[in-house]
Amino acid sequence: MTPPAEPTVADLSEDELIASFVPLLPRGRHTLVPTGDDAAVVAAPDGRFCVSTDVLVEGHHFRRDWSTAADVGWRAAAQNLSDVAGMGAEPTTLVVSLVLPPATPVAWVHELCRGLAEACAPLGVGVDGGDLSAGEELVIAVTVHGDLDGRAPVLRSGARPGDVVAHAGALGRSAAGYALLSSGRRGGADEQLIAGFLRPRPALAAGPAAARAGATAMMDVSDGLLRDAGRLARSSGVVLALEPVQETVPAALAELADAAARLEIDPADWVLGGGEDHGMLATFPAGGALPEGFSALGRVDAATAEHAAGTVLVGGRRPAVSPGWDHFRR
Repeated sequence: MTPPAEPTVADLSEDELIASFVPLLPRGRHTLVPTGDDAAVVAAPDGRFCVSTDVLVEGHHFRRDWSTAADVGWRAAAQNLSDVAGMGAEPTTLVVSLVLPPATPVAWVHELCRGLAEACAPLGVGVDGGDLSAGEELVIAVTVHGDLDGRAPVLRSGARPGDVVAHAGALGRSAAGYALLSSGRRGGADEQLIAGFLRPRPALAAGPAAARAGATAMMDVSDGLLRDAGRLARSSGVVLALEPVQETVPAALAELADAAARLEIDPADWVLGGGEDHGMLATFPAGGALPEGFSALGRVDAATAEHAAGTVLVGGRRPAVSPGWDHFRR
């Protein structure tokens, strides 16, 4: 007997599809009115909220032959949660919109929702509404809100000469995982690196901790340490002088060493140029203790005639490695 065909989204009405997956989504600790009305209602105890949005497009940001739907849901949540943490805020809720080709299996949508829930529920973050549309490409658009808990937001523009540059979270792990998947030369010892690409674990607690510790500037590292350090330096009108990564983050290099050797890549290239680990890059006044999880990378210098604002130096030199991810140029 021929098994019944797996149902696709085209087999259900919009209302039926929504009813099938809403029970899979978490309700957050700040959610007052969840999905089901024209709009959700979410408490903003601080009186302000941080908001950011990201879009994931199949074939550009993820591949279904590499990632399960739950992986995609996790990743879509993680990169958005990290953006509000990079302002020093605690994430409170996500709003998710989907563009689904008609042939998309209903089971894939359910697994996507489970991945969102796995990333959000332990944090008390709700998934509180969104939109559905049919389309030619599979697209996930996520908007995140965050609560500042009475603190001033930590901007990219506050770094001052003399500050310490520090980082919390993984460096190079996601880039290594991507390289291994792309090469097809993965081994058993590589699974942690591949998981770092498929399901990155942002340094979410580090953002609010840095804000409480008096961070002068901060941002989520999504497009690579060098590219994002340059953005912070330009916003602050300063130079970031980083020490060689062999001295500051030897553990990150050691984690990447075996895979880098097999792929004939310098692991420092992944550490400096690889994105999507979603660590926190921050600057702090000199002389104070860094929050737990942060490692000092260097210092903030004033711009000079030789090194203009926005320059990032590594070991006193402009690094030759790729400056990181750009959506429109590679």
